[in-house]
Amino acid sequence: MTTDTLKSAAPAREGLSLRVLMQNSGIGLALLALIIFFSVTTEHFLTPNNITNILTQITINLVLAVGMTFVILIGGIDLSVGSVMAFAAVVAGKAITMPGFGDAEAIALAIFAATMTGVLCGLFNGIASAFWSLPSFIITLGMLNIARGGALQISGAQTIYSFPFAFEEFGSAMVYGVPVVFLVALLFVLIAWFILNFTVFGRLLYGIGNNEEAVRLAGHPVFWYKVAAFTICGLTAGVAAVVYMARLNISSPIAGIGFELNAIAAVIIGGTSLSGGRGSVIGTLLGAIIIGVLANGLILYGLSDFMRQMITGVVIIVAVILDYYRARFASK
Repeated sequence: MTTDTLKSAAPAREGLSLRVLMQNSGIGLALLALIIFFSVTTEHFLTPNNITNILTQITINLVLAVGMTFVILIGGIDLSVGSVMAFAAVVAGKAITMPGFGDAEAIALAIFAATMTGVLCGLFNGIASAFWSLPSFIITLGMLNIARGGALQISGAQTIYSFPFAFEEFGSAMVYGVPVVFLVALLFVLIAWFILNFTVFGRLLYGIGNNEEAVRLAGHPVFWYKVAAFTICGLTAGVAAVVYMARLNISSPIAGIGFELNAIAAVIIGGTSLSGGRGSVIGTLLGAIIIGVLANGLILYGLSDFMRQMITGVVIIVAVILDYYRARFASK
C-alpha cells in the first residue's frame, strides 16, 4: 500500500492526533464534572470503598467495550457479546467443575474454554457478515439467540457454581486498593491502544471504516481484517466471561442480558463514530468509566432501577446526537 493511498484510506493515527486528544479531553471534562457533582451532592461517593466498587463494577463492561471498539471502527456492530459471554461462562463453568482435575488445571482449562468459545463465536460473526456482505446487525442478532440458547441447553437452564477457592480469590484480589480484575481490563485497553495506533493492522481498521473501497483497491484483504475485528470482539467476550465467573463464583446461562448495549454505549460515549473510521480505545475507557460513575451516583441518590435505565438511555441518545455533529464537523 503506497503512502498516499494509505493516507486517503485512513485518517492520521487517532490515538495521537490533536483532534482526538481534544475529543478525549472533552470526555474527560465530562467525567470530571460528574465526579465533582456526585462528590458534592452525595456523602459516600469519594470513599475508598465506593471507588473500589466503581472500578470493579465497570470491569466487565470495559472488557466488552474494548472488543466492541474494533468492530465499530470498521463500521460494524456486535449485538451478541452479552449472550456470547454467558455461553462462554457456561462452557467454562462445565470445564472448571469437571472431576479429575486439580485446582490449577481446572482453572487453566476454564480460561482456555471461555476464551476459545468467544473466539469461535466472533470468528463465525466475522466470516458470515464479511463473506456474504450481510449487515453485522443481523448476523450478530442471530448469534445472540444461538449463544443464549446454547448456554441454556448446555447448563440445563441451571446455574453452575462451586468453583475452586483460588479462582474466587482472584476475583476479589486487590493491588494497593485497586481490583485485580480492573487491572486485567486496563491491560486489554493498553494492548488495544498499541494495536490501533502502532500497527499496520490497526491503521487499516481505521481505513476500512473510513474508506473500505480504497483499502480494497490498494490490495489489502479487507475480508480478513473484518473477520479479525469480530474475532477480537469475541475474544474479549470470552475474557469478560472469566472475569464474571471470578467475581461472582458462578456461571449463569442468563448472565449478560443487555450487556451488549452497555458496551456499545461506552464506545459511542467515548467518541467512536457509529459510521466507523474515527475513535479511540482511550475514549472507550473514559466512556465506560462515565457509565459506571453515573450508575453508581444514581444508586447513591436512591433512584430505582427503572429511573437509572431511563437516565442512562438519555445519556446514550445525547452521545449519538453528539456523534452526528462530530461527523458533520469532521466532513467540513
